[in-house]
Amino acid sequence: MQKKGQYTTGEFARKANVSIRTIHHYNNKKLITPSYVSESGYRYYSDEDFARLQKILTLKHLGFSLEEIRTISLNEENADFLRQSFELQLDLVRKRIAHLQFVEKSIQQTARDFDETGEVDWEAMTQLIQIVEMEKDLVEQYKDGENIKSRIYLHKKYSRNKQGWFPWLFSRIDTRGVRDVLELGCGDGTFWKMCAGQIPDKWQIVLSDVSRGMLDDAAQNLGQIPRDWNFLAADCQKIPCEDSRFDVVIANHVLFYPKNLQAALREIYRVLRPGGVLYCATYGSRHMKEISDLVKAFDDSISLSRVALYENFGLENGEAMLKEYFSDIRKEEYPDCLEVSEVEPLLDYIISCHGNQRERLVPKYEAFREFLQREMEREGAIRITKQAGVFIARKE
Repeated sequence: MQKKGQYTTGEFARKANVSIRTIHHYNNKKLITPSYVSESGYRYYSDEDFARLQKILTLKHLGFSLEEIRTISLNEENADFLRQSFELQLDLVRKRIAHLQFVEKSIQQTARDFDETGEVDWEAMTQLIQIVEMEKDLVEQYKDGENIKSRIYLHKKYSRNKQGWFPWLFSRIDTRGVRDVLELGCGDGTFWKMCAGQIPDKWQIVLSDVSRGMLDDAAQNLGQIPRDWNFLAADCQKIPCEDSRFDVVIANHVLFYPKNLQAALREIYRVLRPGGVLYCATYGSRHMKEISDLVKAFDDSISLSRVALYENFGLENGEAMLKEYFSDIRKEEYPDCLEVSEVEPLLDYIISCHGNQRERLVPKYEAFREFLQREMEREGAIRITKQAGVFIARKE
């Protein structure tokens, strides 16, 4: 018998103004499941299912694939999922509105310039095209930002070294005589937010990232810190700054990403002043190894990284690569490990990785959660090796 607040598939589809076929499709993708199935096989959906459908439609409109929406929706069973869902949607919609307003202003300026001169400024037109195309980056920016948050949260909550990675890294910097500082791959600016109280007043800081969306997040993240932050959209393989510009260059877990590491190192060397210092952080081969072992024990076909980043530039081989440009090089390792006692943050971390785990784990998400829960109960907590550190290289 149909209860109040329950809807047949047809009623549910009409309420949402979508086709019954769409509901069946989302059902097959396991994005929506009926709250109740009668003995005769009739499916009934609830108001909570309707809120879930609204989220799916919004995210689809914003450019997410159904598989991506499924990943985002994995932890919806907690009681607070509606509030978190609305916050997510609002954040994404506001970013899209802000981008469209930026596009509007750019078009208006380009039109005014044309009216004044009667000529097309092709450089401005090219920039306008690039600005319009930036909207496609919103989805990737969201995914990158959420992945970063998941990784930071796991380390922040379960690290045994209570100093924390960011303050430790900042403490490695020799601040004497430093004025001009460049960070490569600044992400959302968390490094500077965590170390705000230690930054000398005289420092002139340029935060760069290849993602304009990340720079927007950094600007918002650092907006409450009274300082003139300078943001630069740039690839570290081609830094748009003059020679010998900076006293310090910081590359925090960045140098294993460039396709051409030699080009990046040449650029870093070029923009450093004589006596300037590069602080480049990276991982070693044992970093977070126990997480990979756990995932492999569940499904041997899963790889959490498409490439072993430490092989590109790691604690074991980084010094040899830096020696082509720097002669005064020192390596310092950060002493720490994780002791993880809760399943959800570990799950979020694993899903955030760069390998094939999404396609392999998402269909078996509940089984994997139960597997991790058993491992955690058996061990009390899962101990995870951290092997990270920094190379300090001075330009002569």
